[in-house]
Amino acid sequence: MTQLDEKGHKAQMEDMKSFDEQMPCVGIFWYDPEDHTLFGVRKKELTPQMVEEAAEKGKPFINYPQLHRQIWAKEYFRAQAKHLETKFKGDYTQVPRGRVAWTIDKFIVLVGKWAEPIQEELTELLETEFSLPYFEFVYDEHWDLGHGWSGDMPTRR
Repeated sequence: MTQLDEKGHKAQMEDMKSFDEQMPCVGIFWYDPEDHTLFGVRKKELTPQMVEEAAEKGKPFINYPQLHRQIWAKEYFRAQAKHLETKFKGDYTQVPRGRVAWTIDKFIVLVGKWAEPIQEELTELLETEFSLPYFEFVYDEHWDLGHGWSGDMPTRR
């Protein structure tokens, strides 16, 4: 058996980088209905090893480890401090949002009723952004406009 020299090894590793794609991810997002895009996306790659470890520990979900309200507040204050325009203003629950999670044997995307009329468009955006091979939309009222964890900001009605 022969062995690659250092130059050959570096060339091979560099070439293989071009094959590397993002693994499927869990995460959170907001949807901008005006420009039909996702924004505020936060994600974490999910590996088969992570799924197996969660199963061994009896965990039914693998989630991104932050809440929408945390990200919203951080981005809001960052924009204020730097005097920047931002989509992160007002009540975070008044902007369509969702969460990509893993449960037992599949990816799910938790959303409110706002997603029903744009499911096809949203599917394409999510498959691309989170590298999802397959997922199911799961409705929960928590994700409806005006619903959330906290009373951090007044809800406009």
